[in-house]
Amino acid sequence: MRPRFPSLRSALGAALGALLPLSVTAGAVQSLWPEAGTPDARPGVAAPCLEWSDAPAARTGACAIIVQGDGGADSRDVAALRPLERKLLDNGMVCVWLRHRPDASGRPAQQAAWQDGQRAVRLVRRAAAERGYDPEKIGVLGFSAGARLALLLATSSQTNAYERVDDADDLPCHVNFAIPMSPADVLADDTTVDPVFAFDAKTCTTCLFHAGNDAQSPPEGSTRLYRRFRTKRVPAELHLHPDGGYAPPGSEPFERAVEFLRQSGFLGDPGPEVSPFDRWGNNDARATYAKEFLWPEGGTPDPQQAQNAPYIEWHMPKELKTRAIQILYAGGGYGFNNPEDFEVTPTRRYLNERGMAVVTLKYRCPRPAAPLPKHASAWQDLQRAVRLVRAGAAERGLDPGKIGIMGCSAAGHLTLLGATSSLTPAYAPVDDVDALPCNVQWAIAIYPAYALTDGADGINRTGGNDDSAVLVPELAFDRDTCPTLFLHGDADGYAAMNSVKCWEKLRAMGVRSELHTLATRSHTFQRRASPGTGSYTYNDRIWEFAAPDR
Repeated sequence: MRPRFPSLRSALGAALGALLPLSVTAGAVQSLWPEAGTPDARPGVAAPCLEWSDAPAARTGACAIIVQGDGGADSRDVAALRPLERKLLDNGMVCVWLRHRPDASGRPAQQAAWQDGQRAVRLVRRAAAERGYDPEKIGVLGFSAGARLALLLATSSQTNAYERVDDADDLPCHVNFAIPMSPADVLADDTTVDPVFAFDAKTCTTCLFHAGNDAQSPPEGSTRLYRRFRTKRVPAELHLHPDGGYAPPGSEPFERAVEFLRQSGFLGDPGPEVSPFDRWGNNDARATYAKEFLWPEGGTPDPQQAQNAPYIEWHMPKELKTRAIQILYAGGGYGFNNPEDFEVTPTRRYLNERGMAVVTLKYRCPRPAAPLPKHASAWQDLQRAVRLVRAGAAERGLDPGKIGIMGCSAAGHLTLLGATSSLTPAYAPVDDVDALPCNVQWAIAIYPAYALTDGADGINRTGGNDDSAVLVPELAFDRDTCPTLFLHGDADGYAAMNSVKCWEKLRAMGVRSELHTLATRSHTFQRRASPGTGSYTYNDRIWEFAAPDR
């Protein structure tokens, strides 16, 4: 179909119109190349084109190029991405589909697809004024092979894929954001990113997704790509889902993609940041409260004179909807911890609202004296807390076999200890409670610190990116290691690679786990957050991971 020539054009558009028609009509199909101008053309191959979606009702100034990675208009890529197109349109983003050339075998040819992709970006940039978006707010997204092309466009725009054809090629072909989902064929070997991805000076902010059960394109490709973005200091997100093969199930990646775009400013001003206490400001969903000290008199292991007395608190919901139990505790560098602070109380109230019992823990601080490690007292307290919760569950109508733990920062490191090392006793038994196991069924590590050797007692000196930064030895990853959810800010000095490398280890063990990093967000990302961003919806990730199967 040859698009209708619009009545109003820019001077540049008018000059080029005879060679390459440009339509601002909703739903228009636009050829990529002028007649006889397609580089490396092959007979019998369908001409590549842009297919413009209907215009959004209200524009926020950005445009998304959606790549049809495996060819035709009825491909699985198109069906999978239609819901995301709808979400982007609903949020005011202009959308256009790219149908690029396949090679003779039906798989996208790297060179032909790259040529078509660079040409498409230039044409989309040329259309910005007429279609109502900012020429520096253009992004690209796709699944599988389409995601690979999206990554090429995101990382390698300074490498020309073809020789100049006409004046449209005088425009730059970089993109401003990318959303690759389960990218295919991105590694040259088991650990090395294919050098075709240049990660040049125009590399853009990127949101990577991968399904944990993708046999065709294993998610280690995305973790290695994420490390390259971090090394280049380009803001990036990584979302690794425990389920799904070709793509994560349901609408999950699309929700996270919209949150990424909102946080990054591509859907307009994300709005003022608010405290989680503004949303969960009372205990109205709590029915009963009880406090219980951890240790019998004279039974505290390795007592330290300056430390607080440790205890747990039971917070039972008014309407119990699950027999599972979530244990929560705060961070503080093993120097202090407060069960009433922003890392604990909002989540505790949120879970009570949903009918889950919560136990909060105040563990001993400050750190014990040498030669005990910094985490020794807290680890002893956590193992004891799990045993006390297991002992007291049944009398409250709860399941002693459904216990999860969650902590932030240093308490994220403590969570990893509890999740991976429950078969290592942190103390000698003091009473009958200690005959109970201290393993847990799930763990939630929020921006965990101290998990890698380049930041074993502080920020990560190399950002955790180097292969020399390995998991610290106290994390045993024993046979009782449980599924774990990781949430981490990409800009955190206590690096997101703490979470990523733990996730990689868990995957290698066959342990079902989930990870979300958040672009531009630093330590304590949830302390204040804008509505509709990942830092704002963090409690939903906790509930989804902890509750449905519990």
